[in-house]
Amino acid sequence: MADLKVTIAGVPFQNPLIAASGTFGFGREYAEFYPLSTLGGISCKGITLAERPGNPPPRVTETPGGMLNAVGLQNPGVDHFIKEDLPWLQKQGTVVIANIAGNTPEDYCRMAEKLSYTAVDMVELNISCPNVKQGGVQFGTSCAGVEDITAQVRRFCKKPLMVKLSPNVSDIGEIAAAAESAGADAISMINTLTGMRIDIRTRRPVLRNNTGGLSGPALLPIAVRMVWQAAQRVKIPIVGMGGISKWEDAVELLLAGASALQIGTVFFTDPYAPVKILDGLNQYLDRSGFSSVSDLTGRVCPW
Repeated sequence: MADLKVTIAGVPFQNPLIAASGTFGFGREYAEFYPLSTLGGISCKGITLAERPGNPPPRVTETPGGMLNAVGLQNPGVDHFIKEDLPWLQKQGTVVIANIAGNTPEDYCRMAEKLSYTAVDMVELNISCPNVKQGGVQFGTSCAGVEDITAQVRRFCKKPLMVKLSPNVSDIGEIAAAAESAGADAISMINTLTGMRIDIRTRRPVLRNNTGGLSGPALLPIAVRMVWQAAQRVKIPIVGMGGISKWEDAVELLLAGASALQIGTVFFTDPYAPVKILDGLNQYLDRSGFSSVSDLTGRVCPW
């Protein structure tokens, strides 16, 4: 069997498959299905400086090819995460990534500083969440905003820093380069696209927040294109995500330039998806004569 181990920003992963933030909680529920060491890592539910109740319902709806969510970063806050969730996660035999979100640069910096003295393996800087009314997305849609927030957090973050990029931009390559120039050790992409549905019976938006983040299989072609574009501009590792539901999708994103992958929405339809994706990826590598999954990264063939 091929070697599935990868290293991202100096952090070793047993395999390239990471549970995406917001879809896996803190892992406790999924641990009932299989050991969490099955995964290369877990990007935990996005945390904020203080506890957050999230948006009022309805805040999730299905849509062709995926789903829309406007959960609004409901979470117990960074101190609760450090005290209650992290000690349990440490025992699960997988890489733990803390995903942080905030309304101000000070929020991000304080969380990064707190987490720097904990057992988390990496910090994922969420500057691209489209389903909250303030914060996050305002930092992620311009080069200047990305560069500024990344540079500020970099000064306080002693852990490897991965910046999660928004697809709601005109030039993803420039955004990726801005994160790299400001000190990001890796980038993860893409976050959800902003979408909206309307109930034609009530003539109201389906989501109470009006708009939400579109995720699921519909995003895959956009994610592949954006990962490929970013890979032309940066030297730091790219963790690709967006629409992965089977092993073939995973291979596409790796070929486009990703060094590791995050999967998310597929967990809602098939909690065993990572087991199936890893099995299919292994078989593909063996059939294709690759000795390591890292050999796939960026190996798309030009016409």
